Amino acid sequence: MAVDDVRRPVEEACRALVSAGCHVMAPPAVSTCLGTDEQGWARFAAHWEDLAPDPYAAETGTRRLRRYGHFSLSRAGELRTRPHGAFVQPEESNPLYVEVNRHFEPLTDAFLREPLLAALLRMLGRVAACLDAADEWSAEVHPFRVVAEAGNGGRPTPEGRHRDGVTLVTSLLIGRVNVVGGESTVSTPDGAELLTATLSRPGTLLLGDDRTTLHEVSPVRPLDAGRPAHRDVLVTTLARG
Repeated sequence: MAVDDVRRPVEEACRALVSAGCHVMAPPAVSTCLGTDEQGWARFAAHWEDLAPDPYAAETGTRRLRRYGHFSLSRAGELRTRPHGAFVQPEESNPLYVEVNRHFEPLTDAFLREPLLAALLRMLGRVAACLDAADEWSAEVHPFRVVAEAGNGGRPTPEGRHRDGVTLVTSLLIGRVNVVGGESTVSTPDGAELLTATLSRPGTLLLGDDRTTLHEVSPVRPLDAGRPAHRDVLVTTLARG
């Protein structure tokens, strides 16, 4: 694989983030950057079958499964796992959970050992470097499954339009099963839309400069009310660490 093939998508993402605040990276580019293929994606997607219920989303009427992992990533790409603890978003970010200690099940050992996860975090570190020259990143990883049921659409962002209080926020589509909806919107703080896209192909990566934009995802609902329906994504954030 040529070095330029790996470098070019990252450089394109950096230019878009600096100029527009957001960018969508297509699956072939993501696969190239991560050095993976269909078999690698299938192995990665299997971790979404081992998520745990999100009791906080349940309070808003959304059935959501998730886990949580926290890492340190150096400028040189050195990656280490931080001790598992509560997930807390900073003040003036998420309006639904401002400074609320939320406790989620940790990533499984198999997920932590996943080479595709390590490759993704290192790639995102290279992208985030165009926004901030941090010596170390605090990288938080959230695998989500939002379940849609007949008469009860799933809400990927029950908090509505928000920011996460970080530098770089990303959403990687893992899979969609029997769902419609789930349109991602990135906007300016005053509400002007910068990007609207439905992540439909597994491996599609949406990136946003969280310092200057807000994001939300519309509800998902079953295409066929008689069959299971869900949307799987991996949300990863990087903040100066």
